[in-house]
Amino acid sequence: MLSYRVRLEPDDDGSVLVTCPALPEVTSFGADEAEALERVVDAVEVALAGRIADGTEIPASDAAGTGDRVVVPALTALKVALHCEMKGAGVTRADLARRLGWHREQVDRLFRLDHASRLDQLEQAFFVLGRRLDIAVRDAA
Repeated sequence: MLSYRVRLEPDDDGSVLVTCPALPEVTSFGADEAEALERVVDAVEVALAGRIADGTEIPASDAAGTGDRVVVPALTALKVALHCEMKGAGVTRADLARRLGWHREQVDRLFRLDHASRLDQLEQAFFVLGRRLDIAVRDAA
């Protein structure tokens, strides 16, 4: 699970501003807290997509502590993890394409957060990096 703490700040007009300290580029709002927390998921995904596209660092999940947080969808979390594994290993997308025997466009889709990549494709990508997926189910609370 990839999650980030968020700050909710009520505005004078009753709306709620939400920011994410780990991802300073994230700013969103909602008519109330529930809507703000719902909308910030999209803002976090846009920020993560931008960082993947730029090849910049993605902060680790800051799950410690209490307070409001945004949980990134599982597929997005897998794509972020793949990006981080490749960056840490010094592997480029071209390298990954060669290792997988895929076209570069197929590899690029693995990193598009708006593309519904298949789990078996992500597993293959992790495998050629010497990693394996370990999926766990936890209490929602």
